[in-house]
Amino acid sequence: MDIAIIGAGMAGLSCGAALKEAGHRVSLFDKGRGPGGRMATRRAEVDGKTLRFDHGAQYFTARDPRFAAQVERWQSQGVVAPWSAAKEGAWVGTPGMNAPIKAMAAKQDVTFGKRIEEIRREGKALWLLDEEGTVGSAFDAVLVAVPAEQVAPLLYAHQGEFAQLSEDTVSKPNWTLMATFTSRVDHGDTLHDAGAIGWAARNSAKPDRAGETECWVIQASPEWSEEHLEEEKDDVIDQLLKAFAEQVGTLPGTLHTDAHRWRYARSGASGDKALWDADKKIGVCGDWLIGPRVESAFISGVELADRIIEDG
Repeated sequence: MDIAIIGAGMAGLSCGAALKEAGHRVSLFDKGRGPGGRMATRRAEVDGKTLRFDHGAQYFTARDPRFAAQVERWQSQGVVAPWSAAKEGAWVGTPGMNAPIKAMAAKQDVTFGKRIEEIRREGKALWLLDEEGTVGSAFDAVLVAVPAEQVAPLLYAHQGEFAQLSEDTVSKPNWTLMATFTSRVDHGDTLHDAGAIGWAARNSAKPDRAGETECWVIQASPEWSEEHLEEEKDDVIDQLLKAFAEQVGTLPGTLHTDAHRWRYARSGASGDKALWDADKKIGVCGDWLIGPRVESAFISGVELADRIIEDG
C-alpha cells in the first residue's frame, strides 16, 4: 500500500520503518522543522559558541526486547550511550537526544515543516491537506502518530471512536528552563522531585558533551507547570531559577536563559497498544496509548505496523 503517516516522532518512525521493511511505500509528514519532537535538542548561539539543551525527554530505558534490540543497534551506530547519572539502565542520544530520531528519519521519506490540517476521503482514496491545499498524491491508508490532543481534529470525520479515545486521554504540560551559567553549579549532575522542580540535569555532563559550557535543563513539575501554564516566559524563567537556587544554593551568573512550554509533555495511557481500522484504513499509534515513555512510542509504532502487515 501507499501509506501516509502524520507525525515523524518515535512512534511514526518506528511504524514507518517496519512497514517499509514489509514492502509498503511510506511517506511521513511532520509539522516540526526537523527531527526530534519531544526528544528535541535546542541550540543557541552565545558569543560565537553553540549551546545545546535536551529540552524534551531527558533519557529513556529499554524493557521490551524489541526496543532493547533497537537500542543496541543505535549504540553500534554511535547515536546513543548509557547515562547512569539519571538511573540504572538509562540511555541518552549522542551528541543530542534527537540523534536516534535523526538516524531513523534519514532512512525514510520524511517531509518536515508540513502541518497536515485535514484528511479527506474520495472512495477508497485518502488525501492529506495542509493550509495550501492537497499534499502529495492519494494514499491507501493514513496513520496518525501525534500527541493525543492533536488526533481528534484529524479523525472525527473518519473514525469517531479513535478520536473520542484521544480526547479522553489527557496529557500533562511542562515548562522547561534552559540555562547556561558562567561557572559550574555546586551540585551533582541531576535533581528531581524537589519543590517546583520535577527534574533538572547538567546537560553538559551527558555522554559525548565533553568540554561544553555549563548548561542545565530544569523542568518544572507537572503540577507547577499546569498552575503557571499561561504565564509569560520571562516570568517563568525567573521563578524556576529561584526555585533551582533554593535547592542547590547560590547560583553563578547566567550567560543564556530560555524557556519552552510543552503543552503535551507527559502523555496519558489509554490502555491500548495501537489502533487500526482495517476497513477504513485508518490507524493511530503513540505513547499516549501505552504510557509516557520513549519506549512506549516505539512499541506502539511497531504494534500498529504488525497489525497492518497481518491484515495483508
